[in-house]
Amino acid sequence: MISDRMAEVLRGLERRDGTHQVADVTAAGAAALGVDALAVSLLTGDVTEPLWCSDETSQHFEDLQFTLGEGPGPDTLRSGAMVLVPDLAQVRPDRWAALAAESTPVRAVFCFPMGIGAISVGVLTAVRRTPGALTAHQVGDALVLAAALTARLLGNSEPHAGVPAPLDPPHTLQRAVVHQATGMLSVQLALTLPQALLRLRAHAYSSGRPITDVCQDVVERRLRLEHDDNGTPPPHAEKD
Repeated sequence: MISDRMAEVLRGLERRDGTHQVADVTAAGAAALGVDALAVSLLTGDVTEPLWCSDETSQHFEDLQFTLGEGPGPDTLRSGAMVLVPDLAQVRPDRWAALAAESTPVRAVFCFPMGIGAISVGVLTAVRRTPGALTAHQVGDALVLAAALTARLLGNSEPHAGVPAPLDPPHTLQRAVVHQATGMLSVQLALTLPQALLRLRAHAYSSGRPITDVCQDVVERRLRLEHDDNGTPPPHAEKD
């Protein structure tokens, strides 16, 4: 049975009167689960796209996982199973080696798959700045919230009672520039799209820059990646 607080969150998702916006659902959902922040990322091809993050901590952690291509979120997307990490510091270093080497205020992460059957939609991620496990009731609430968000994202043209309506989509995909840069690099270096994305991730990680910034430079031709993965400005690039 879901908690009263989560039941109220779900009622907010069902309303169409505009009084419950994404920010309201995010804050209420985090409070109901006893976590500091929530994030929802959607699967678009081979790339996860953040739909919303409730604060900068969850945004940074989502970006970090995306840049590294590893972590509890990517594991959840690959396996279709929830990944519960009550203390990141206690995870064996070889599980997510690159993530373990990074500094992050997040200490506990709980990821829940969003999908129906074989259809993977995305992942709901809950984070805490202090270690500690979720209770069995909180896990149950999170699974119900993930299912409700999945139904709302998939939507129905004629919603029935109790079926959440689709969330309003973001005006622009935050990582649209990643898709664009991946396509450009794929053509430039004769790579497959997954290989091109891997090259972009590697450069972002080695340079210590957010992958979206690296991709923006590639798209605007301020940066050109070669086969040796050393990013160099093109000959015609303007210098500061």
